[in-house]
Amino acid sequence: MPVWLREHSWRQTSSAVYLSLPVRGVRVTPASIFCTDQYLKVSIPPFLFEAILYAPIDETNSTAKIGNGIIFFTLYKKEEAMWDSLTIENDNKEKLQYLRENAVLKAHEKAKEETEAKKVTKQEHKKYALEATMKLEEAERKRIEDLKEKERQKVTKELELWKKQQEDAEKQKRVQKARELHQEVEQLKERKKEKMNKTRTLNEGTSETRLKPTKGHGSYNMFSENLKEEQLPAPRSAATIKINFTSRVFPTALRESHVAEEEEWLRKQAEARRVISADLSDLEDLEEEEKNPDWLKDKGNKMFATGNYLAAVNAYNLAVRLNNKLPLLYLNRAACHLKLRNLHKAIEDSSKALELLTPPVPDNENARVKAYVRRGTAFCQLELYTEGLQDYEAALKIDPKNRTIEKDAEKIRQLIQGTPPDS
Repeated sequence: MPVWLREHSWRQTSSAVYLSLPVRGVRVTPASIFCTDQYLKVSIPPFLFEAILYAPIDETNSTAKIGNGIIFFTLYKKEEAMWDSLTIENDNKEKLQYLRENAVLKAHEKAKEETEAKKVTKQEHKKYALEATMKLEEAERKRIEDLKEKERQKVTKELELWKKQQEDAEKQKRVQKARELHQEVEQLKERKKEKMNKTRTLNEGTSETRLKPTKGHGSYNMFSENLKEEQLPAPRSAATIKINFTSRVFPTALRESHVAEEEEWLRKQAEARRVISADLSDLEDLEEEEKNPDWLKDKGNKMFATGNYLAAVNAYNLAVRLNNKLPLLYLNRAACHLKLRNLHKAIEDSSKALELLTPPVPDNENARVKAYVRRGTAFCQLELYTEGLQDYEAALKIDPKNRTIEKDAEKIRQLIQGTPPDS
């Protein structure tokens, strides 16, 4: 049973009621006080105080101060008037219970309305914040676009100015070159004219000397007759000499190449591109281009370049199912396995690539170097440094001028010898 707090004092004005409730020896919190427009309750178990007020009050502006064992209420009246008493004097318990329940129901409805209002206000604030953020982002985007446009216009103007300067310079060069060419032509004409004048003068003097008749009747000049009969030979006709060279697939000269090995390598490559090793019964849903191993290889290369190594492995796997005779598929898949730390698979693919890269010819030197280096890298990451060094040395035999491979091989030797590698 609750212990009712009967001791209290109150006073009033026409606009407010001041209520003092002693609660010594107990701890009071704001949660202990419940107030509506006509109902006031203080619950501090086991103590209880309640009052059905004489007239409605403004519960929103009314206050309660807790301190020194006293709760001091300031209750503002909704209508200015003097009350006959603090509470309604009525002995009808049912009516009091009805008023009490009605006050609690109103309080619950008001709390629900306040919650809904807060929710709406919060949504409105969130919407306003979102709109403000969008406006700021739009303004920032516009500012960036304006800067880009200004920069583009500036670069365009500079490019047009540079083009104009280049055109002016080219025009000046052409004019200068035409002027120089004209001067050279004039000089050549002058020289030719002088040469022709000298030749004419010399020929005239010679003709006069040779054709001058001797005195006496019936005499003649033997040399003048010979000159009349003599004629100059016709100039040689122009012609084009066509030279044919033996076509070569490999860059080396024929005398430096091993024809048998090269022909075998070309035959293997042609055969590998013709072979379809996969059973296509489960690949009927693929597009036509997805059934092309070369297309899949290019797709895997693009995936590898973007760092999507798993997707690249899937592309190479499908390409190998379609054609298992292309060494580049295994070589590229080994690079993906190295990135994914699938070291044993990287060793298997590198070994398979080396097996297919036979016979060794200049056309597959670069691929063989990559296969040895990738297998050697996988061995070293598995701490099998001796096997890794053997592969690096094999790569150096093929490409002895590769400084990067030479430095890596030296580091592996130092690890094997137990000396720290140079940084």
